[in-house]
Order: sequence, then C-alpha cells, then structure tokens
Amino acid sequence: MAGAAAEQRRLATVVESWLGRPVLIVGDAMLDEWRFAESDRLCREAPAPVLTLRRRISAAGGAANTAVNVATLGGRAVLVAPVGADVAGDELHDCLDRAGVWDRTVNHPGRPTPVKRRMLAGNQILLREDSGDPDDALDPDGVTRLLTALDCATEELRAAADGEAPTLVVCDYGLGALPAPVRAWLVENRERYATVALDAHDLADWRGLAPTVVTPSFAEATRLLARAGGATRTTAGTDLHLEHPDIDPADGPSELSVGAAPGGARVDDRPGPVGEPTPGESRVALTGDGLSVTGTGVTVNTEAGAGVDRAVLAESRLAELHAHTGADVVAVTLDTDGAVVGGADGERRRSHSTPVPASHAVGAGDAYLAAMTLALAAAAPLPTAAQLAQLAATITVSDTGTCVCLRDDLLAALDMPPEASGHPAVVGTDELDAIVAEHREAGRSVVFTNGCFDVLHPGHVRYLEQARALGDLLIVAVNSDGSVRRLKGPDRPVNPVEDRGALLAALSCVDHVVVFEEDSPAALIEAVRPDVYVKGGDYPPELVPEAPLVRRLGGQVRTLGYVADRSTSAIIERIRSHGQDPSSYASDPSLSTRTQSS
Repeated sequence: MAGAAAEQRRLATVVESWLGRPVLIVGDAMLDEWRFAESDRLCREAPAPVLTLRRRISAAGGAANTAVNVATLGGRAVLVAPVGADVAGDELHDCLDRAGVWDRTVNHPGRPTPVKRRMLAGNQILLREDSGDPDDALDPDGVTRLLTALDCATEELRAAADGEAPTLVVCDYGLGALPAPVRAWLVENRERYATVALDAHDLADWRGLAPTVVTPSFAEATRLLARAGGATRTTAGTDLHLEHPDIDPADGPSELSVGAAPGGARVDDRPGPVGEPTPGESRVALTGDGLSVTGTGVTVNTEAGAGVDRAVLAESRLAELHAHTGADVVAVTLDTDGAVVGGADGERRRSHSTPVPASHAVGAGDAYLAAMTLALAAAAPLPTAAQLAQLAATITVSDTGTCVCLRDDLLAALDMPPEASGHPAVVGTDELDAIVAEHREAGRSVVFTNGCFDVLHPGHVRYLEQARALGDLLIVAVNSDGSVRRLKGPDRPVNPVEDRGALLAALSCVDHVVVFEEDSPAALIEAVRPDVYVKGGDYPPELVPEAPLVRRLGGQVRTLGYVADRSTSAIIERIRSHGQDPSSYASDPSLSTRTQSS
C-alpha cells in the first residue's frame, strides 16, 4: 500500500510539473454536435424510429479537442487551424474560449467548418452526419495566412514562456487543414519546438518531421506498414502474420491481412485469410460489427484472425514503426484494449482500458494525446507518460459526449486532489501576502490584473480567461466603490464592490479577488510582485502606466483586447436609453430578446 501511494504521489508530481507548459496545436479542427432524442414509435413510411429532439450539445472536436484537453489538464494551449466563417465556426470559437484555449484560428469564409453531427436515442448513436471534405482545400491566400499564424503563435508562446521552446502537437485527420506547404514549413521549422507529437491518419505524409511521439491507432499503424512494403514476415513463436505486397500498385491500395499464417487453418477449420483490397476508401473506417477495419492502402480483417491479440501484434512491429516514422516514442492505441507504447531504446509499456459504449469514447484519443505530450514535454520517463496518458483517456469515458480530461479529475484519480489553500476567494491585502508566498514557494507563477468590473460582461470573462492562461494563479484587484466614483463619476458604480467581488470570485479562471481603495494598484503590485501584469486594451504594453513599476520588479506586461462591442459603459448606456424609450424594444428585436432572457 505504501508503495502504491508513493507511485501515485510521483505521478501527481508530473501532473503538477506541466502546469503552464506552452503547447501549440495545429491541424484539423472541427465541431462535435450531439443531438439527444427520444423515440417511442416507428414512422409509417419505413421501419425507422420517429425522433423527438430533447437537447443539443456542441463541443470542440479533432485538433480543437486536443487543444481543449491540453488547457484543461493545465497546459498553456494555443490552437492554429483553419475555421469557416459560419455558425459552426462561431460555436467552435465559444468552445475554445470556455476552455481557456488561446484561439489563433484563421477564418476562411469560403471553406466550411468541419462538423460531426451525431443523433442519439437512449445514448445509442443512431446516425452520424459529417460535413467538411478534404476537397475543400485552402486557397493560396489561406495557406499564407495559416503559415503566418503558425509563426506568430510560436513566437507568442516562446515570449510567454521566457524564451523556452514550446511543444508542438500536429493533428492531421485528412480534412485539408495541413496541405503540403504547411507540412513542409513544420518540417523545416522542427528545431523551434522542444517536443513534437504527431497524430495523423496517414503517417507517411510526415516523413522528415522527426517527431518525439506518434500515436497511431492500430489501423493507422498497419496502414503505414502496408504502404512501406516489404517481404512476408512471420512473428516468431506465434501464428500471427502480416503480409505485405512487394509493391504498392498505382491503380489500387496495397493489402495487409491479419490472421493465421497463409494457408493455415482457423479454429473453425476454414482456410486462412486472403483479404480484399478496398479501392476508393480514403479513410480508416470501422464496420458496424466491430470486426473489420479498412482504409486506403490497407485492409485489416480481424474476423479472419479470430483470437489474434492486437497488442502482441503491435508490439512485434514497434521497431519498424520507429524506423518508418522517425519517432522516439510510438504509442499504438487499441481503443478498448488500451495501448502499446515503445521507446527508441526498446523499452516497452502495455496499458489497459475498460470497455465502454462507443458513444462514451469519442475524443478519448485526444485526451490520451494531450496527457502523453504534456508528460513527455515535462521530461517524464516513458512508463510514467504512458500511464498518465492511459489514465487521462480512461477517466473521460464515463458518459456520452466528447471526452475532456480535467487536471483536477486526473489528480483525484491518483488520490491526490488539489491541495486546498485554506484561503477564501475574496481576500484582504494581509492574507494576499501569505497566499502569494505559498505559491512562490511551490514554484508557481502569479498573474495580476485590476479594474472596476462594474457590470460583468463576456468581454471581461474572455479577458480574464486569457489572463489566467498566462500563469498558475490569477489575482484580480477590484476598485472600491469610492475609487470607482473618483474614476468614473458620481453615478458609478452600478453594483457595489461586494457584488462585483462575488461575481468575479465565482469565475473558475479567477483564483483570488482583493479590493483596493486607491486610484492606482501600485501598492498592491509592489506587494504581489506579479510575474505577469495584464491590462485590457488595444494599446501597446509601453503605454500601460504601471509598466515601469512591473518591469522594475522583474515582471512582464501584457495587454489583452476586450471582445468587440462589449464594454460596461456601452451596456449601461443601452439600458438607460431603452429605459427612457420603451418603444425602442420594438425597433431592436435582438435586444428585446436578450433583455427578456436575462
């Protein structure tokens, strides 16, 4: 028992160590839409259920969900990806904002945001409708803007991490976000990233990247081996075999059969597998019976190989996967069977998972990838990284929906819930000194911002979420009522400081709130000595009045713009104008709807 507790503490230490680690995620971002319905009868026209929609949920998917998982696990996540200028794109931006991801996506008006829409009844997925196609290629201008965003985001992360090289995660799911010029740029700029993780449906497209870790599924791994070619090979000591054709014909995919040795008998005495190529298949797909997987360049027929242990088969080919990908670490994920992980030095790790309904496991691979990447970036040993990655994926599959792993849940699974500081969210200046000292001793960075926050609005929330992502602890200093009156006029504040402080403290991104009486937060800045001082506005940091003081104390200054058309003064003015002229509600239906709903 003591050994198990020590192991859990060791794993928890790794989770703590990756807090704030800078990670750039690039690739195919999409929106996951879940429609939950009820059905109690069949329609007259066909033997199909009649569905009544009860609720709808949207979530980040693909590369966007990987970014969300990096952020919720405690990393500093920046997403660069093409996103359509459409409703789905707007919803995706909202998902990223709520998770605290730095949204550096590039809008492409002529290219729709990929969406996966799932219709469920009784938690059973009845159908899935996909929109977004690999043929929706980025135009030259789109490629240029994406490369500019990549370059800027890389430097932004480096600056936020005091010159430390960021981590890169590439998510290539074949939806056209990573055309050849973007892949070439990433290969050429590989040295700008300390750790590189690659998750790609077609790993052969990424020769030359030299990733730290690749995380192919079993089907993706076998596809790569099939396309790589080679002679027939029998795994020593087993009846398993992988057969590759000598060449990959230009007019059709190559073929890979998994099962008994050629000509050998199966348990039911039928001939061994031959397999069938599947021309026209462009992506890996799993059949409804869960027995066969097909994709371009490979057919994997596990029904023909009943009893084949995919883990044993994957482990037997790890050396070849290392050679073909150039990766230091290869993690072959086996869905409900866990994963097989191998290092370039021959170290092996087998992890296990718990079988769950398919609707519970959507996005579990994103959680696995995020945790594996963060652990390796934090210099964790391979067995530790593999264990944390599998744990992160496993604890997310308890319910239907897109999987997201929270740092607190991961620590709780290790019986190491986050330590409570014993301090309330709203604190006095004396208590603030003790709080800052505790976090300094633990090696955590402190972010400080201040303002009136009179009428809390979406601009404030987004600004505070972005501020929190700049460090480990966010302290918000709020002007007292007297201070607000001196700064804003006798009719302000609208809300007393007790209410303003309580609302701020209720935000998950805010750690502590402190009230100050002065017109300037200079005294608090002197006491806190923040690592990062944040102000809202579109002006450069040099124009921030507190900038010289912060820099003298060894901190850095950042300015973050508010959401457009969102300001306390504008909101108050709208309320006043509509209060004076009730008929104006009729002239502004959208405002009427918003006001009634609030």
